Amino acid sequence: MNQVQAQIGAALAATDPLDKVRRVQALVAPSATELTHWEIVTVPRSPGRPTRLRLVAPRELPRRRALGTPKGRFALLHALAHIEFNAINLALDAAYAFAGMPPGFYSDWLQVAREEALHFSLLSQRLEDLGGCYGDLPAHDGLWEAARATADDAMARMALVPRVLEARGLDVTPALRQRLQTVGDAQSAAILERIEADERGHVAIGSRWFTYLARRAGVDPEATFFTLLDRHYRGRILGPLAREARLQAGFSVRELDLLEARAVRPEEQRGDG
Repeated sequence: MNQVQAQIGAALAATDPLDKVRRVQALVAPSATELTHWEIVTVPRSPGRPTRLRLVAPRELPRRRALGTPKGRFALLHALAHIEFNAINLALDAAYAFAGMPPGFYSDWLQVAREEALHFSLLSQRLEDLGGCYGDLPAHDGLWEAARATADDAMARMALVPRVLEARGLDVTPALRQRLQTVGDAQSAAILERIEADERGHVAIGSRWFTYLARRAGVDPEATFFTLLDRHYRGRILGPLAREARLQAGFSVRELDLLEARAVRPEEQRGDG
């Protein structure tokens, strides 16, 4: 394993959030020569996380309080910080584990890792403003389960993580931002605005490399996306979808029509209690 790949692996393994962010900021894209010595890592990885963070099953998470209370906003921002911390690790893992890709693949995912690290840092500072820090509340491991399921399949990873899990953020973030504005938390709303703008680009990167991998394999990208969705995704597609944002992020109209046909309606989501 060459030095650049080892440095990415060390950032992935770092458990202290500040150390992870510093390591991510110091990473540089590998050269073409270094990529000739990139090792394929097929064993499912376990990312570094704060030792104080308690991971529980989703059903064990406490219900979130109303955003009008400081505790309610803290719980929301903690959940978002956990998503962004996972997103750092997911971007690092994409660059670390998959060999044989063009140089742009690695530079793209290291760029994503840096932007996710910025998002996490902004949310961490906001949690401190509210009197706590990341790790104060339990969280679930659903995002990393997707990484384990696609540990040795770059095309499935591009389909499942950016185009399903991260794309969900395009659907829900505008409403969350508006709710924070409504309760007078302009600082948190501004952070979500920055995250929303960057995440559109992240999903677009995932779409671009998914299409590249599908075409390289000689398969139809649209049909293959739904095949991989059926094979790997255990959750449900939740509506409504942010069609315009998803179109800008690389989804086709046909893909969105098929996703919406599968989506659970808002009233059905509320019925889950």
